[in-house]
Amino acid sequence: MAAAKPATHAMHPTAGATASLIGDLRELFKFKVTAMVLVTTWAGFYLGSIRSGITSVQRGLVETLLGVAMVSAGASALNEAMERKTDALMLRTANRPIATGRIPLSVGLALGLGAVLLGGWTLLMTTNLLTVALALLTVFTYVAIYTPLKRVTTLATFLGAFPGAAGPLLGWTAARGQIEWQGVALFAILFVWQFPHFMAISWLYRHDYARAGIRMLPVVQPDGLSTVIEALVYAVLMIPVSLAPWWLHMAGTTYAVMAVLLGGFYLAYTVRFSRILRTTDETESRMVARDLLKVSVLYLPLLLTGLMLAATMR
Repeated sequence: MAAAKPATHAMHPTAGATASLIGDLRELFKFKVTAMVLVTTWAGFYLGSIRSGITSVQRGLVETLLGVAMVSAGASALNEAMERKTDALMLRTANRPIATGRIPLSVGLALGLGAVLLGGWTLLMTTNLLTVALALLTVFTYVAIYTPLKRVTTLATFLGAFPGAAGPLLGWTAARGQIEWQGVALFAILFVWQFPHFMAISWLYRHDYARAGIRMLPVVQPDGLSTVIEALVYAVLMIPVSLAPWWLHMAGTTYAVMAVLLGGFYLAYTVRFSRILRTTDETESRMVARDLLKVSVLYLPLLLTGLMLAATMR
């Protein structure tokens, strides 16, 4: 019995190394971001399937989600490979695996490219050429345009919102095989939603971004006025944009009421975010930004879930 203890202890380093590798891969592939992309892709696919009359079995859903997950994960890995030097300068990203060297640059690039190609091939085999083209265009925009421009211009945030909104449109085209106004409406919801969300993040980490030379609005205009204005404009716009599925007869009045209420809630917290202009207390400033961030993360799945339920009941 006593001889068994050293063997048990000897397993710990291997288990620890495995856990560390899994953690590094989760970070490399931005697991949380990819999960959010899959939620929005599922919503687009589901709504497109209902329009096609597929209500009992979501044919092709798993394959679509698998392909999109790999494409999204691969794009994230390529992004981290390109940003390894700036990541190392920021507190919130300094421990990323490529920035620290735990994953070599060549390995990160290979994993990223491999995931994108495998995801694209999966989509090609199981969906349609349009979805593949949109997925690869999303990767190109995110990696080749948005990522390098972050150090050049604040317009990078606007450009980055395009690939950030692609999830539901990819789901729609995978189910329907074409771009339609309903799919564009879902894309628009994601596009507009991102700006209050991004402004909260950029304010929270503005000192990090400044340290790395990333030109977010709060870095270029540190008084916060432009940050608040942009967040408010898009939060107001969010209400009519979220009503587009109702105007397009994807859902009924129940959804419209819910969308207005949720949009009002999102707007209220964005108005509250404007307190960053009046306070000199960094703790309070960070608190209102973090609260807006939390509300933005809550708002989106509630809106999409409500839309999916409302569309099902029509």
